Amino acid sequence: MQPAPRNSYDKDVDFSLLALHDPDFRTHLKSNNQLDFSDPAAVKQLTISLLKRDFGIQIALPDDRLCPPVPNRFNYILWVQDLLDTTSPSYDDRYDPHREVVGLDIGTGASCIYPLLGCAQRERWRFVATDIDEKNLSYARQNILASNLKSRIRPLLTDSNDPLIPLDALGLDRITFTICNPPFYSSTTDLLSSASAKSRPPHSACTGSPIEMVTPGGEVAFVTRMIHESQHLQARCQWYTSMLGKYSSLGIIVEELKQRGVGNWAVKEFVQGEKTRRWGVGWTWGCRRPREDVARGVSSSIPKHLLPFPSEFNFEIPTTSVDLVGSKISALLEGLDLQWRYRSQISTGVGFARANVWSRAARRQRQREAAGGGEVREKSDDDDNDDERIEEAALGFKIQLARGSEVVAVSIRWLQGVDCVLFESFCGMVKRQMANGI
Repeated sequence: MQPAPRNSYDKDVDFSLLALHDPDFRTHLKSNNQLDFSDPAAVKQLTISLLKRDFGIQIALPDDRLCPPVPNRFNYILWVQDLLDTTSPSYDDRYDPHREVVGLDIGTGASCIYPLLGCAQRERWRFVATDIDEKNLSYARQNILASNLKSRIRPLLTDSNDPLIPLDALGLDRITFTICNPPFYSSTTDLLSSASAKSRPPHSACTGSPIEMVTPGGEVAFVTRMIHESQHLQARCQWYTSMLGKYSSLGIIVEELKQRGVGNWAVKEFVQGEKTRRWGVGWTWGCRRPREDVARGVSSSIPKHLLPFPSEFNFEIPTTSVDLVGSKISALLEGLDLQWRYRSQISTGVGFARANVWSRAARRQRQREAAGGGEVREKSDDDDNDDERIEEAALGFKIQLARGSEVVAVSIRWLQGVDCVLFESFCGMVKRQMANGI
């Protein structure tokens, strides 16, 4: 299967072009080459045709279950990819094609769309796909077989009283992430009142059944339950994620994460044209920090208290010599009790510190040890314990340099750690020392 271009749905789908690829879709187009989104059959065919053309995925969908919009679901998959890529064991912010990844799709639906999209995009991704509805699982199994993915996607019927993240029942010690599109509404009354409160009809026909759209307490209760389970599982899953259908839910969920002691979370706004807006929330009990645009992928209208601490710090130095700045930064960091490796070819360095070793007290202590003949640990590229010390480091960081017209731009990226004060202190120290040293 050939994956679609990464940003294939940045613009609205060209229906006339899709009709050229798929005669079945062509029969649903109106004379002006537009689609009647109030027609459930037309909406279902759009999903089927996009999956077939762009991902080589063959699916069947029942008339009385949710028909997922492909662009929205694909954007969620891309965000999960970014979360994993920017918190990978290699610390290089890139996709590792050799990394084995196991995802759990909670409530996969009849389409099984997230596992199908994830496997179509990345060859070493595998999934467990759960659902509490037998009809959904029956169609999911058919769609898995039709796409020849039986060896990579495991469907599982669960009960509403079972854990949402049933790792023990699955015999899994660890998974890499969860993905979920929970029911929005707390009751059928809530669903009907929400629909009647809208000033205009929904953009697209809804074919979902109550079992897919209603859960006690709505999506807030559902995701809160995930948070509570994650608190017990901790590092048995690297990233717990869910989509939210209501903006009002985002603040409640983020506050719940804070109260539970989660200091490393991510939020994402999914926008498709001007019609559909959803929100993604992800959290981890680990210490690897996502890239800033991944962790804070929202518009400026989102209140800052809902966003995680910035993971990037940028400043400029008034010189055009990247080599000079690189050598100055390396000299500064090599004089501290931390690990640092700089590659001048790409003007990038990565470092790890066990604590605040740049404070005056820490530097004076190191000077006293050196002057008094005390043991001062020398850094070694060949040290067998390097990997262990990196895992235990209180701060991991990457420094990248880029030449501008009259300045060198310095970007410090937070790679690892739970103490935002420590990261902020380190960035401030580097900026002050470079301002004094150039």
